[in-house]
Amino acid sequence: MRYAVAACQTDFACPRDRSEIASRVDRMLEMIDGAVIGYRPFFPVRLVVFPEFAHAAPVYATVRELREKLAVPVPNEHTDRYVAKARQHGIYIQTGSFLEQDPAWPGVVFNTTCLIGPEGVLTKYRKVNPWIPWEVHASPHDLPGYTEELFPVARTELGNLGCAICYDWLFPEAIRQLTLNGAEVLIRVSAYMDPWGATPPMDWWTVVNRCRALENLAYVVAANQGASLAHYGPFSWPGGSMVVDFDGRILAQADPGPGEKVVVAEIDLEALRAARAQRLGHNPLAHLRREAYAAPARCGYPVGSFAGAKDPRGDRTVEENDDAIRAVLGQKPYEGRSSAP
Repeated sequence: MRYAVAACQTDFACPRDRSEIASRVDRMLEMIDGAVIGYRPFFPVRLVVFPEFAHAAPVYATVRELREKLAVPVPNEHTDRYVAKARQHGIYIQTGSFLEQDPAWPGVVFNTTCLIGPEGVLTKYRKVNPWIPWEVHASPHDLPGYTEELFPVARTELGNLGCAICYDWLFPEAIRQLTLNGAEVLIRVSAYMDPWGATPPMDWWTVVNRCRALENLAYVVAANQGASLAHYGPFSWPGGSMVVDFDGRILAQADPGPGEKVVVAEIDLEALRAARAQRLGHNPLAHLRREAYAAPARCGYPVGSFAGAKDPRGDRTVEENDDAIRAVLGQKPYEGRSSAP
């Protein structure tokens, strides 16, 4: 049960229309071929992971514009191409994120990634924690009547695979829920920008990936956006895509900085399962007192204090998101704002 994973980072010009997505998929399929065939003498690459915004980013200020210009249904013709590639190589692919529109949720846009295998689309993960105020798409958590699993885990021949997107990883509860749902390999599809990237003193990217691995006794495969400032302004994207083992050791990491890069490392699933089953110390899953955390917190930071700032339909502008949060905090509206990225 040893196999290799490839965390791939992209450096595309930011698309302004959904017609540009196909050319991005062309290049990512080439990257898959390169990773699988190029590393074949060294590792059997069985899982390939791409970053958030690899297909499209929420570059418009309103959901209406995102729906008109960039949002697509999922599955779609692009995921069909990934399925064909997964069958060709006998691999699994965690796609970069799509801006998704679903007829079951009219007027809503999700930030969505799919796990794809030779069998087809296995799971669809919708970002639970949008990066407020900039991301104006909706969280499925906030939609009344939403009953799909927020943190799906796929049982595969590579083990149990669970994914969450970017900012979700700053919420330990989200990644712990994937683990409690059975995940053994945690996948991060991310677009984390400077200065919170892969270099000190604000290397949140590296710190969080390592911490989530050790606290959940799980492998982490994390692909970060590698676009240059010119391609995906107003931010620059530091890459640093990485693979971390279940003790928090970095097995491989791309050098920080923009640009297309692929980093490959081996996963030993049997070693992970043995550690979970046999360790007496430093086994947070075996030692977890779940019932201690079952009830909502009754003190400290107010529970749901940002409830008034929620935007279930995801149809506020960036400025309206900003004002809603400031109103909850009792702050004055910010007058020096700029337009959306």
